[in-house]
Amino acid sequence: MSGEDAPAQQQNAEEQKQQQQQQETKTPAESPKTESKPDPPPSSASTEAAAAADTPAPAEEKAPEEDTFSYRALVLTGYGGYDKVKLQVKKGKPALKSGEVMVRVKMCGLNFADLMARQGLYDRLPSPPVTPGMECSGIIEAVGEDVTDRKVGDKVLVLNRSGMWQEVVVVATTHTFLIPEGMSFEEAAALPVNYITAYLMLFDFGHLRPNQSVLIHMAAGGVGIAATQLCKTVNDVTLFGTASASKHEVISQGGVTHPIDYRTRDYVEEIRKISPKGLDIVLDPLGGSDTHKGYNLLKPMGKLISYGAANMLAGQKKNLFAVAKTWYQQFSVHTLSLIQGNRSVCGFHLGYLDSETELIAQAMAAVMDLYRQGKIKPRIDSTYHLEQVGDAMRRMQERNNIGKIILTTEPMKEEEKKEEAKKDEEKKKEDKKKDDKKKEDKKKDDAKKEEKKEEKKKEEAKKDDKKAEEKKEETKKEEN
Repeated sequence: MSGEDAPAQQQNAEEQKQQQQQQETKTPAESPKTESKPDPPPSSASTEAAAAADTPAPAEEKAPEEDTFSYRALVLTGYGGYDKVKLQVKKGKPALKSGEVMVRVKMCGLNFADLMARQGLYDRLPSPPVTPGMECSGIIEAVGEDVTDRKVGDKVLVLNRSGMWQEVVVVATTHTFLIPEGMSFEEAAALPVNYITAYLMLFDFGHLRPNQSVLIHMAAGGVGIAATQLCKTVNDVTLFGTASASKHEVISQGGVTHPIDYRTRDYVEEIRKISPKGLDIVLDPLGGSDTHKGYNLLKPMGKLISYGAANMLAGQKKNLFAVAKTWYQQFSVHTLSLIQGNRSVCGFHLGYLDSETELIAQAMAAVMDLYRQGKIKPRIDSTYHLEQVGDAMRRMQERNNIGKIILTTEPMKEEEKKEEAKKDEEKKKEDKKKDDKKKEDKKKDDAKKEEKKEEKKKEEAKKDDKKAEEKKEETKKEEN
């Protein structure tokens, strides 16, 4: 060691001592803080070793993502009206099991089953509080162990029993399907429930063939449009479709041969005029008396496929199996009549096929192939933010949609929120005006009724006075 090195070593030793004193005087709360300026690098190996010893081990630090990770989710808080579905924030990063993937959701699909679930009529949804939603589309953000057919960055659509109406979902990789080139996230979210339902009903249950006839109820809805497009992939299929008159042009352009306004026409009579022998397939999402009507419209060897309960949507909260039992008791179709008529009735419920991954995968592969060929294409009616889920459900429940209603996870901009709040305020004012007008009209009606009552009393009093006068006159005459 030369004499020139001594002052530098002495200075480094003093710096080490000061650093050690500073470390010892730090409180626990101060230790994770990052210094704004780093200390000058030590000039000797011994100093580096000492500094390394003072540095906390990285393993002891908790990953900040675990603390800060959060995502928005729609939660059904109880059964009832539109206000029962609320937007909440979930905290903590979901854990991945073997064979699972985490998807950052872009778009979600809205279905009639979700409306029924809100009213407690869909038994495949767990009890509240729970996140609804059977389908979504997005990008894979993480993969669990043993996942070999998916990777981070893959664009996928997801089909699941529930839980899709949120910004992040964790599902088994078998419930995900790669999005074809050219398909948007909106189209991907619109495809799984509607097209798999329509495909399995028409081709697995219905065995649709050329030159057959099909009745599609609610032909302007998501399943209705999917079924119409799939029927057009078979030669010379005659399609009857029920929808309100304002939707006829759209469903006719889509392929419905005979649109029928169910609000002003008896669809049974209209079909009988055109097809006296009846129909080969009836797709029934309505239930109740329409199931009976549909059965009576079938040809020999015809098939009625019941897959919904739209007629029961506003009814009492019942278990779907109890509802189905009531329908079939009212339906009164016994084994003998089924045999004699050579007709069949079956039910379809996509929610009970969640374990049939191979069947779903085969149907999805066929649907994707038809999309690539340009033979099918989901029709998007409208897209709502998660904050607007009540408006989205109302649009579907009031049957104002033509095609699929989509929910986007993209947060509303502040301007949109202000505009939405303004609309809500205006709507409240408008509703108040209507209520006030109703009250005022009721007061006027009540006042008019009171006036009429008073006039009636006066008229009756006059009649009584007149009768009394006439009686007096008669008495005078008799006395004379």
